[in-house]
Amino acid sequence: MKEILPLLFGGLILFVYAISRLSKTMQDISTEKAKTVIAKYTGHLMLSLAVGTVLTIVLGSSSAVIILAIVFINAGTLRFRQAIGIIMGANIGTTFSSQLIALDIGKYAVVPLFIGLAITFIAKGATLKNYGNALFYFGMLFFGLFVMERSVVPLRDSVLLEQWMSQIDKNLMQGTLMGGLITLIIQSSSATVGMAIVFGKQNLISLSGGLAIMLGSELGTCSDTLIATVKGSRQALKAGLFHLLFNFMTIILGLLLFDYFLHLVLLVSQNQTLDNQIANAHMIFNIMGVLVFLPFVGMMERLLNFWLPEKNISLT
Repeated sequence: MKEILPLLFGGLILFVYAISRLSKTMQDISTEKAKTVIAKYTGHLMLSLAVGTVLTIVLGSSSAVIILAIVFINAGTLRFRQAIGIIMGANIGTTFSSQLIALDIGKYAVVPLFIGLAITFIAKGATLKNYGNALFYFGMLFFGLFVMERSVVPLRDSVLLEQWMSQIDKNLMQGTLMGGLITLIIQSSSATVGMAIVFGKQNLISLSGGLAIMLGSELGTCSDTLIATVKGSRQALKAGLFHLLFNFMTIILGLLLFDYFLHLVLLVSQNQTLDNQIANAHMIFNIMGVLVFLPFVGMMERLLNFWLPEKNISLT
């Protein structure tokens, strides 16, 4: 464990830092375009859902997109109703990173690391330097995954890990709470799901355990969204609560229908490795969650408007 833990946590730190910096760099590159897209294409629920999905893929963080929407709400350029689609779309867009993580490209991470670093040294303009930084952090992300993958190989023979995993298989709530706690600590659902995928690559986790941790990550990711609503408008608070309620209800449904969900993942992921199955499960869960709750969006909107009505400002 003395050899495993420093590498595991070192790789995780690199991974989380790379996600954070990559998201910030992509925001610096794309924020003005994102503002234009959000202002222009969020008038209809399905359009705002598509905007949320695409922006999350581009910016690499569902939290960044949702927080950006909350900032726009507080600025008065976006309404709670428009943000609903963006929030649901962000949940779909974040599954793109899981599919990338499941690809076995960690050993090639040195290529974007080298090219990105070279660009940042050579480039004179801020725009080109930002693109170099983005490429560098992209490489760092996968290098962090590569380090984690190699660090956990010795755990294949760990009796302690085997006992812990068997407990998660017997008690799905324990795995879900573990996923939520990890996400709460490291503030990245992508990193939590990424860890589950890394463990899946080494067959250190069962599909049931991986899905339970993935479900928990969906709840843990709501924390930074709610923090962003502090001292904000009621419209922004309603957006944060919608994100929490939407994720919470989809998790409850996922746990209640867990066996059916597991069979669906196995059906879709025939002949694929365990890490791909976990990545597919993340995508299936988030897409199905949106499809199931689309008919109830109006009801949830009315409920939140009833709980948190707009304040009437008297001029007398």
